[in-house]
Amino acid sequence: MAVTAALVKELREITGAGMVDCKNALVVSDGDIKKAVDLLREKGLAAAAKKASRIAAEGTVAVAISPDVKRGVVVEVNCETDFVAINAVFKNYVAQVAGQLLDSKAAAVDDFLAERWAADPQYTVEQQLSQMVARIGEKISIRRFGRIDGGADGYVANYVHGGGKMGVLLEYETAAAGSDAAEAARNVCMQISALYPKYISYDEVPADVLEKERAIALEQVGNDPAFAKKPDAIKPRIAEGKVKAALEPQILLEQEYVKQQDIKVKDYIAQVGKAIGAPIKLMRFISYERGDGLEKRQDNFADEVNKVVNG
Repeated sequence: MAVTAALVKELREITGAGMVDCKNALVVSDGDIKKAVDLLREKGLAAAAKKASRIAAEGTVAVAISPDVKRGVVVEVNCETDFVAINAVFKNYVAQVAGQLLDSKAAAVDDFLAERWAADPQYTVEQQLSQMVARIGEKISIRRFGRIDGGADGYVANYVHGGGKMGVLLEYETAAAGSDAAEAARNVCMQISALYPKYISYDEVPADVLEKERAIALEQVGNDPAFAKKPDAIKPRIAEGKVKAALEPQILLEQEYVKQQDIKVKDYIAQVGKAIGAPIKLMRFISYERGDGLEKRQDNFADEVNKVVNG
């Protein structure tokens, strides 16, 4: 069967592969589109394997929220360059990943990769990921995801900063659900993205962290001449005050509210709760910063230009 330009165009639209690759696949498959797709997918898997050792620390963080605002998911998908991160094909793929994760039962990335791809169930999520690697030409990885399912009075707010540089999910409870409560929760999500708290309240601080801070504070009190004449009985209380001061920047409710810095987040939430006639309780949050903890690829632009110019 003759390989026509129309066939090449059709195969390219289906697979996203390059024109030459499409033509070669059609030649090998004697113009059979289905066989050509399989050939390119097989090549895609090989291409993905070759790219597996590359560094992928760019990408985006995306969220998906259920229509009833009771469930939410945040996911980080990485690629190698920021050029790909803003590519429409990549962004659409990440949105599909987030949408599937919202209804998925997977507890870990490996479990998710083994699922069938919702948009084309003949393939797994991992196989579809390999096709994206072949299509885009960079290593792509689904690094992590977090999911929140609200309770009876629980709702999920979200905020994505900088086009995917950071994503936040926040679960909150209130008996007066509505736009005011939702706006307040979104403002708190923005707070989280700005000031990186680790805990909602002091009650969430792990015991080992508290003990470490107490040991440091007691050492400071013992070595500070200003406290030398203080009775030994009150020194632990002084140290406890130092512990709270040291941890305060990490406690969401104790942080200064970024939109009104003369009050704390807990005061802002209390004000909104009073205005809507029911308290708002912050339950938990998940925040992902793109590439956090990953090694960044270091490119030498001059070398890249030289490679292009000199072949």
